Amino acid sequence: MPIVVVVGGQWGDEGKGRIVDLLARKARVVARYSAGNNAGHTIVNDQGEFKLHVVPAGILYPDKTCVIGNGVAVDPEVLLGEIDGLQSKGVDTSRLVLSDRAQVIMPWHCELDRLDELARGDKAIGTTGKGVGPCFVDKVARRGIRVADLLRAEDLQPRVEAALAYHNKVITAVYGGEPLDADRCCAAYLEFGKRLAPFVGDVQDIVLTAHRRGDYVLLEGAQGSLLDLDHGTYPYVTSSVPSSSSSGAGLGVGIGPTDIQRVVGVFKSYCTRVGNGPFPTELFDDTATMLRDHGKEDGRGEYGTTTGRPRRIGWLDAVAARYSVRFNGLSAVALTRLDVLDNVPTIKICTAYDLDGETVETLPARQSVLERVKPIYEELPGWQTQTTEVRNFDDLPRQAQAFIRRVEQLIECPVDVISVGPSREQAIIVNPIF
Repeated sequence: MPIVVVVGGQWGDEGKGRIVDLLARKARVVARYSAGNNAGHTIVNDQGEFKLHVVPAGILYPDKTCVIGNGVAVDPEVLLGEIDGLQSKGVDTSRLVLSDRAQVIMPWHCELDRLDELARGDKAIGTTGKGVGPCFVDKVARRGIRVADLLRAEDLQPRVEAALAYHNKVITAVYGGEPLDADRCCAAYLEFGKRLAPFVGDVQDIVLTAHRRGDYVLLEGAQGSLLDLDHGTYPYVTSSVPSSSSSGAGLGVGIGPTDIQRVVGVFKSYCTRVGNGPFPTELFDDTATMLRDHGKEDGRGEYGTTTGRPRRIGWLDAVAARYSVRFNGLSAVALTRLDVLDNVPTIKICTAYDLDGETVETLPARQSVLERVKPIYEELPGWQTQTTEVRNFDDLPRQAQAFIRRVEQLIECPVDVISVGPSREQAIIVNPIF
């Protein structure tokens, strides 16, 4: 049976949680493989609305094993709070497994994140301030602390002392901040370790055992591919690997690339971005306000799940989307929030860029170039009728069908799932993923 990866195709917030929740019906194991609590998924089902930041979206099904892979940066306090919140709503969390190899976000990571953003001034990246970037820096520098270290004082104490011997110098001498106390950090995180111990396990073994016995496995990405550390709009990117490459999805749970059969990219019918960085199709007019506030009254507006920040809004960028399709090796696309365009009279798609009079059809690597390009748009007529009750592609308005077919042509990938609302049943399955 296949292992399927779900990745965000744009700058995050594409509705991956909603798609993972939909696809998890047939999966036996749902695994989160990257990022940290700087990302979030909002899921609406018959139990209510859930905002998840670390726990995989499959936890809302009673028969799924949900794992947090070694590629995730875990803030123990946030994870425990999320577990407590789910349990208070009657959700069974006994099927949750946390990799003992996952990196731990420590107090100095959050402090360094905050201080570094302040030091950058108007060149700030626009991070969430959750400490994820500094945590991954420590991972690469080989002074990180892993979940396994939280389980024994004799493992944790020397690692905290060694890390703070370095970081306190940076915090005080470089940024003028206050040093952190090693003993206090150790005591707090050993308590977190005691509470997390029942959830800690071998994620790789769980995923591969399920795969080999013929169960469906779903790997859940976080954030978006255009924020990928290697392939995104650098330097305005995240510190992890949201893409489906073997260095992302595969290594994030401890499996090889040959174990992955399908990769599904999630794209909005338009674009959004949170934080700073180039955004060629960004809008600043009434259309942006309308798209941002669609569904705001019931919590569905374009505001960050993690930060609450208003998202930047733009038309669908087919140049960036096609680039994302190619480097992710996407086999299918899930197109979300089609219903948000229901009342838009004319819909635009960016098909190329104008760079100083020259037409560019690929995403430039240089930030200074990407900031100068101007989108070349193709205009399509809107359908101006509600799609929220449609469940079959052929029942969509003719103009909506034409929009989707044109998106497929431009990004060079079939649209197999279309979301027309936030709830589980508000989806059109063109071709089954599993």
